[in-house]
This record gives sequence, structure tokens and C-alpha cells, in this order.
Amino acid sequence: MSAPTETTAWTAADLPSLAGRTVVVTGATSGLGAITAKELARAGAHVVLAVRDTARGARLAATLAGSTEVRHLDLADLSSVRAFAASWDRPLDVLVNNAGVMAVPEARTVDRFEMQLGTNHLGPFALTNLLLPHITDRIVTVASNAHRRPGVDIDFDDINSERDYRPWRAYQQSKLANLLFTRELQRRLTEAGSPVTAHAVHPGYAATNLQGRSAGAVQRLMLAVTNRLMAQSDAMGALPTLYAATQPLPGDSYTGPDGRGELRGHPGPAQRSAHAQDDLRARRLWDLSEQLTGVRFPDLGDGSPRA
Repeated sequence: MSAPTETTAWTAADLPSLAGRTVVVTGATSGLGAITAKELARAGAHVVLAVRDTARGARLAATLAGSTEVRHLDLADLSSVRAFAASWDRPLDVLVNNAGVMAVPEARTVDRFEMQLGTNHLGPFALTNLLLPHITDRIVTVASNAHRRPGVDIDFDDINSERDYRPWRAYQQSKLANLLFTRELQRRLTEAGSPVTAHAVHPGYAATNLQGRSAGAVQRLMLAVTNRLMAQSDAMGALPTLYAATQPLPGDSYTGPDGRGELRGHPGPAQRSAHAQDDLRARRLWDLSEQLTGVRFPDLGDGSPRA
């Protein structure tokens, strides 16, 4: 598929009919995930809210116009990821890897991964690969402009921040991992002859509940102030996700706001760091992610050798 030549002022009102399509949205109880689920359901998709708090998910689903269901998923627990994937028994058009945490105090997942790496990258990595035999169209993963900050890289010698934990550095690493994951996933899909495509997006500077969970009271206060002065709405922040989930785009696309600095605006092509375009880093991260999670790129049943 070729990329459209014009993306200016694209909004959720421009969503096509999604009748007959099924979409999974992780972390759909608030913020960007809730907006994404709402708009996709409004456009006619059957939306599965994959969430940790199913009661909260059910309350949100009850407010949505359209077909929805709620399923439990905790990306910080690989047994939960495996259970979710094992229970899936029908075609899935689109997987939206939206759930994430940002700059949280040091913590570990059930499987002893650093919390941001586990929730933002390793959980979605495992979920995507386990669901891939069912996926018919695309995978959309929410990354961040934070991956382009100077000095951000994957610390392959201490990827779980066991020697030195810094909340923002761990977050930035996990967001770079999202882009490297998307790049290597698309390479493997292409090599396997699969029609499925992988895409990354970022919301710019959008006011969501992520900022309220950041480490440190001073940081939270500063973020609250800048949210009021600089951030765009979560509805605007969700537009790149909605765009990438529904529009004709080439594999390994990256979409974000089209305004200055990619902080605000309507969906358009986004910039990546040099590290995010490094195929060697992408393959090394993939191999390490397979080792850590025990989940591999699946045999897609088309007769091609496994990548």
C-alpha cells in the first residue's frame, strides 16, 4: 500500500466504516486508550477492551456507542498475556498496543522485569507474537517522542536497570524499544510473505493520566502546569493511533502530530532517531526479548521458513 499524500486536518470524523472488523485495544480504561476504543466502536468496529481492571473496563464499555467486550490483560504478568492470547479463537483485524506507564518509581513486574520495560515493551512483544497467527491486517504500537532525546539508547548490558534505575531514562529506553520492535516485526512479516503490517505512533504532548503517575511530587506538579499550558487534548493525542489503525500506510510507518516539534496537531509522518532506524539494534533487541519472554515469532503457516 502506498502512503496517502495528504494528512492535513484529519480527524476522527474521517474514520471509515469499520463494520465487521475486530480491534483489540490494550489499556483502554482511560486516556488515549479510552478515546481510541470510543472512536473505533463509534465507527462500527467490535472493540475488545484489554484491561487490568475489568470492572472499570465494563463501566467504560457501557458508555460506548457500538459493539464492545472487556477482557482481562495485565501486560506486567506474562502468564496473563499468555492466557489472553490462548483464549483468542477468531480473526483479529487490528491490535493496538496502547497500554503503558511513564517514569514511575522503581518497580518490578511479576516476571521481575523493570516495570516500564516489561509493561511498555516485553508485554506487548509477547502479546503481539502470540496473537499474530490470528491477526489479519495490522499492529499499531504507541511509542513516544521521548525516544529522540539526546543519549537515549538500549542498554543491552543492563536492560532491566538493575544496576542503575532512572525513571525517565527507563521510560525513554522502553519507547525506543517500541520503534525497534515495530521495525523488526515488519521485517519478519515481509520476509514471511505476510500481508500484516506493523506501525508505530506517538501522541505528541497530550494531557493524559500517565503524567500523574510519574515519579516525584515536584515532577508531577511541573507536568500538571505544563499540561495546562502546552498539552493538546487526549482526543487529539489519540488521532495518530486512529489514523494508523485505519488508513493505508506502508509497513513500519511512524505517525505523530504534524505541528511544530510534533507536540500538537493532526496526524502526519513522524521523525525517528538514528538509533530507532538501526536494523542491528532492532534484531539484537528482538533476540533478547525472545530470551526474556520465551515467546518467538510464530510460524505463520505459509510455508516460509521462520525468521
